[in-house]
Amino acid sequence: MSDEKQFCTFYLDENFFGVEVEKVQEVLKYQEMTSVPLAPSVVRGLINLRGQIITALDLRRRLQMDDRPEGQLPMNVVLRTEDGAVSLLVDEIGDVLEMADERFESPPDTISGVTRDLVRGVYKLDDRLLLILNTDRTIKLDSTLVSS
Repeated sequence: MSDEKQFCTFYLDENFFGVEVEKVQEVLKYQEMTSVPLAPSVVRGLINLRGQIITALDLRRRLQMDDRPEGQLPMNVVLRTEDGAVSLLVDEIGDVLEMADERFESPPDTISGVTRDLVRGVYKLDDRLLLILNTDRTIKLDSTLVSS
């Protein structure tokens, strides 16, 4: 019998991503944000979630994708981290999927750039790849991220 892991899934453009369910605090529809002056462009703002102030990171910008189309509001995948909650802004929330460990593979060579650094592996599904994010790397903002 194989071990299985559960992933909270979501979409960015045509891409299908997942993060481990145990790292997810909650998923939310669009929340109003307060902008943060002089913050890197990936930091879209701060969300007040029932009195808890959460940094919202635009995952499209983090992965160096085109910005969300005008008028399309992001959804929030709120992650638990050592430093508190962080929200990843995504296009659409998917389902929770259970995947067998033996189906996990290294990222294919077709994934390059920043995405390759942030995706720790993939699961092949019938019609697409499920890209598993390394959440620790994804939320780490370093000096290479500059405002645009």
